[in-house]
Amino acid sequence: MNRSSHHRSSGSLAPAAILLTVLCTGPLFGAFRAAIAVRDVTPEKPLPISGGVGPSHAATKTIGRLNVRALVFEQDGTRVAICSTDFLGFPGVLCARVHKQVRGIPAENILIGATHNHSGPDCYGFPDQTGKTDCDLDYLNDVCRKLAEAINEAVDKLQPAVVRIGTDRAHGKIAYNYYAEKLYDPRCHVIQALDARHKPIATLVNYACHPEVIGPGQGILCPDFVGPLYDRIGAQGGGIGIFMNSALGGMVTADCRGSDGKDVQTWDECIRIGNRLADEALRIAGGAPIQDDPTLSCHSKTVTLPVDNAMLLQVVQLSPLGFALENGNNIQTRLNVVNLSDAQMLTIPGEAMPNIGYYLKRKMHGQHNFLLGLTNDAFGYILAKVDWNSFERYEYITRTCLGENTGEILIEESLKLVDACPRPVR
Repeated sequence: MNRSSHHRSSGSLAPAAILLTVLCTGPLFGAFRAAIAVRDVTPEKPLPISGGVGPSHAATKTIGRLNVRALVFEQDGTRVAICSTDFLGFPGVLCARVHKQVRGIPAENILIGATHNHSGPDCYGFPDQTGKTDCDLDYLNDVCRKLAEAINEAVDKLQPAVVRIGTDRAHGKIAYNYYAEKLYDPRCHVIQALDARHKPIATLVNYACHPEVIGPGQGILCPDFVGPLYDRIGAQGGGIGIFMNSALGGMVTADCRGSDGKDVQTWDECIRIGNRLADEALRIAGGAPIQDDPTLSCHSKTVTLPVDNAMLLQVVQLSPLGFALENGNNIQTRLNVVNLSDAQMLTIPGEAMPNIGYYLKRKMHGQHNFLLGLTNDAFGYILAKVDWNSFERYEYITRTCLGENTGEILIEESLKLVDACPRPVR
């Protein structure tokens, strides 16, 4: 509609136009609906790769595509967006930029996570020894804009849906703990949204594993095994995939060990692991019963975490992203609990250690308990006080954790929120 025709019609049709706007963008009461949208955020030229705290690595080529994805659920007036980004982390300061560009969903109901991909551009603004950073602010602003577009598109595409929700051990050579081989959670949690004809719209995969098959040192910009995971889900009829990492700290990583014990850091290995995880997720979803009338609720709280780590405090202070400290060296973040039928999802603003993940799942109230790691923020490792700086193997993890009490604060505040929320119901 051009400007002149809008002016001609605005007087007599304003009430109808308002009603149409409400019907198209406002939450509908009653029926459960779902939709997913994707945006490609692959930089035109390979940007420097961030694999952790410190300077980035030069990139020379790109394999696969980097994406941001938004899965939106709606039921009885409540909307929730679960988003995934193909980066090492997506800090809360960037999430806030996305929130401002989204219509129809309150900021506290928008959950933005990172796959923890070690072969993507820097989203933190890590400074080098001189204080300079390879962070591309224009690129990050474009990523935020595109993620908001994806959320808005998913809202516009919402359609009647049902769900399958399943949990089982993911079999095969996918992940292991580099520090202690068996100390990781092999469970894969899956939510599959299906349309009115029971055709999959989207498959959400929640599993703990570092996507670092390629790693930052080869100069290859890529989504690591998450890209092939998405391709396989689509090719096998699972709709659009979305991956949310879990409690992957210390050091739950992709099992790309070859027969000689050395890591096979190739794109073919990314395909093998991504395909295997996709097949397991689709198996788990396929064996779960269809839930015809899902219930949905979303709850949140703001928590304060002390930044006791001098190195991470420097990152916060020198980053060009504009991290905000509160009342001294404290930083705030948001926790969410989402109940979807008999599933409960809890966000974690970083990389929780496996023992913390097991404990939180044991204390949660769903039949299926999801931990959405690196979601709403990405503050590095989260470990228990007794593990902080206690033995040599955890030296690096201690150096990249906000502080000695981070794990205790997270556990206490998370379980307070979990216990204050209504329990998941069918």
